[in-house]
Amino acid sequence: MASDVFFINLRTNDFENTQKKIRRIFDNADLAACITPGDLCAIKLHMGERGNDAYIRPQYARQVVDAVRNAQGKPFLTDTNTLYLYKRRNAVEHHETALLNGFAYPTVNAPVIIADGLNGENETKVTINQKHFKSVKIAGAFTEAQSMIVLSHVKGHILAGFGGALKNLAMGCATIAGKKDQHQGWRAIVDTQACTGCGTCIDSCQFGIIEIKDGIAYIPSEECYGCGGCLEICPENAIDFDWKNDFKIFIEKMIEYAHGSVIGLSNKVGYINLLMNISPFCDCANFSNPAIVPDIGILASKDPVAIDQASIDLVNQQHGVHDSLLHSHFNPGEDKFTGLWTKIDGRYQIEYAEKIGMGTRDYRLITL
Repeated sequence: MASDVFFINLRTNDFENTQKKIRRIFDNADLAACITPGDLCAIKLHMGERGNDAYIRPQYARQVVDAVRNAQGKPFLTDTNTLYLYKRRNAVEHHETALLNGFAYPTVNAPVIIADGLNGENETKVTINQKHFKSVKIAGAFTEAQSMIVLSHVKGHILAGFGGALKNLAMGCATIAGKKDQHQGWRAIVDTQACTGCGTCIDSCQFGIIEIKDGIAYIPSEECYGCGGCLEICPENAIDFDWKNDFKIFIEKMIEYAHGSVIGLSNKVGYINLLMNISPFCDCANFSNPAIVPDIGILASKDPVAIDQASIDLVNQQHGVHDSLLHSHFNPGEDKFTGLWTKIDGRYQIEYAEKIGMGTRDYRLITL
């Protein structure tokens, strides 16, 4: 049975700006039905790394907050601490970053609560009994919340290919230990013929696991978290992942975590995807790049699989932007995300999520 996905474009006028459109799509998709009066309602979003400006604007988050309040819920904005060592590794710096990016109470009308606590250790083990994990490590605020609205910025991703609602749930609701669980599907491989032993990769490794042995970089696979930092910085292009074998394992682990983040909130989760500023990289990067396609609109649904499928379909209908990092698949109908990250098919997220019962790829697009 097809799931309803609501769509509204970004053409505005004196009577309806973008913020009002967010409220209208929230109401038309009946996301208020996910909220019981008195619910502590988590609004899951990415508030951006310092130096990044592609993240969702706080004024847009405010519309969701006000809609939750109108449904008599008690909203709070939330995300988890990061595995990497930028400015969101602990709750103090994470909250400071959120404030610098505009997520202050007078603007968003709700508190910001870092879901996994001060150092990323506030977690609940949630039983899922899936292929890779019997249980997953979900941040405490998500398991304690009584409903959730998942507000996602659609974009590309260097490891997942595509980032939407499912990716937002998977990494975004996991503790630091849970993020490690997901990333350890990757194994960085050193081309010993190309490596010069320069040591540049050592300086790039946030986790201090790379060393030089016999003049060659050595990366212990059992300790590698698959962040990709060494791949990007190696001057000889001597480090790579086993893309053919590892990418599906990573995606499957990621989606199992997404499943675990909502398994206790049956019919209590709503989803909004913003197809705006569709950047090549995750909002975790401390920089931004031009969008790969023009801005499209806003989607809302109660099905995370359907909304991500619709997001990819709408992106792929666009003409690619030639001045972006997109290097192929510029024509309408061609897959933009594989034109950006050639070694990853982000659509596998959606396929696997459907397989484990998170929703359906079959959707009915309702244009407002």
